[in-house]
Amino acid sequence: MTLHESAADCAHELPGAELGHPFGDDWEVLKVRGKVFILMTEVPGRPVVILKSDPGEALALQEHHVHITPGYHMNKKHWITLEDGDGVDESLVRELVIESYRLVVAHLPKAAQPVDPHTCAGGTRASR
Repeated sequence: MTLHESAADCAHELPGAELGHPFGDDWEVLKVRGKVFILMTEVPGRPVVILKSDPGEALALQEHHVHITPGYHMNKKHWITLEDGDGVDESLVRELVIESYRLVVAHLPKAAQPVDPHTCAGGTRASR
């Protein structure tokens, strides 16, 4: 399974996730209640997945994984870019997608949250 397929499969399982192409056909964007939690593209010349991340976790992930870098065309503090490579398996992709979703949902008004972000499964492996 490709990086984009793994990320998309996980994202589509999440409550309220909606796919769109607001930046053109080269970008797949998944939102929850109108807020972006994942972007997928090959614009930089290779497949990448761009995800929201806690700033501290983002730094730790970048230190531990050569294929995780600051967010491509996004806020470098709050977004990460994931590329395919050694150490990037379906489990890591799934955890990062769910964590991105959870972070976005946590900032929605309670009435708009499709799930409780505190009990939503997932999380990062930065410290592992």
